[in-house]
Amino acid sequence: MKHFLRMLIQVCLYFYCNFLWRCLKFVMRKLTGRCELQRICYNTKPGAPRTMKIETSLRDSKSKLLQTSVSVHPDAIEKTIEDIMELKKINPDINPQLGISLQACLLQIVGYRNLIADVEKLRREPYDSDNPQHEEMLLKLWKFLKPNTPLESRISKQWCEIGFQGDDPKTDFRGMGLLGLYNLQYFAERDATAAQQVLSDSLHPKCSKFSKAEWEKKRMDKAIGYSFAIVGINITDLAYNLLVSGALKTHFYNIAPEAPTLSHFQQTFCYLMHEFHKFWIDEDPMDIMEFNRVREKFRKRIVKQLQNPDMALCPHFAASEGLINM
Repeated sequence: MKHFLRMLIQVCLYFYCNFLWRCLKFVMRKLTGRCELQRICYNTKPGAPRTMKIETSLRDSKSKLLQTSVSVHPDAIEKTIEDIMELKKINPDINPQLGISLQACLLQIVGYRNLIADVEKLRREPYDSDNPQHEEMLLKLWKFLKPNTPLESRISKQWCEIGFQGDDPKTDFRGMGLLGLYNLQYFAERDATAAQQVLSDSLHPKCSKFSKAEWEKKRMDKAIGYSFAIVGINITDLAYNLLVSGALKTHFYNIAPEAPTLSHFQQTFCYLMHEFHKFWIDEDPMDIMEFNRVREKFRKRIVKQLQNPDMALCPHFAASEGLINM
């Protein structure tokens, strides 16, 4: 019986999507004198609510032109909009705002796809200790996080002080490639005060002046130590998966007036790093073995927030001063 009901629901959904919905769109066009793209642009506020509806409409269209418009080159967007207006028999002189709105939406849609490609390229590029640029970035990371402590040598146990697992950080970048290093350096450079504070907090109780027993007794701070750099790479993985899954569309479509860029992604990483640190303290884990549980709970909270089409992850730190809310 359950199998029959499931099949019946699937048949009804198929019928609705392929017949009733298209009939409804036809009736709406006749009644309003506007196509679906016009109705969305004129009746939906700019940002994620509008852009996501436009993206769905274009992707689900029967027209090949509309389907492929979400993946055109940025330089071809203007010509694509002209073709769409011609296909829909819309006079651009009578409807000038439609072209402007469609251009803003397509810039965000195409930009998001291109951002995924840029981020993926960095993720796939391994750290190369023979590459002077890679080495320079790594040494800058130390300088930004420990400005008053010289690094004694490139291969050194000192790297553990900023949360790497051994005396050579290159082995820790395997999972996220250069993307992890890019994000960590961005956070350490653009939001230096917050990054150094998070690093300092993450060292407790391991580097506290109290013994572990005294720390647990005094309970002056609930923070349990974790490896700053390793967690940063892990949060990079979280940001990457949010991006690829499309969960970050609401955020980027609301804060980037045009195409979201790598800087927007790195600013988002800074926000996630900052918020995870606070979340970790609030969760008050018994030890680092609870990291996966806390991370998963944090991920679910962020995903839930991003399901709100009006959501823009709050830029309250120095690295995000350039963010623009639409």
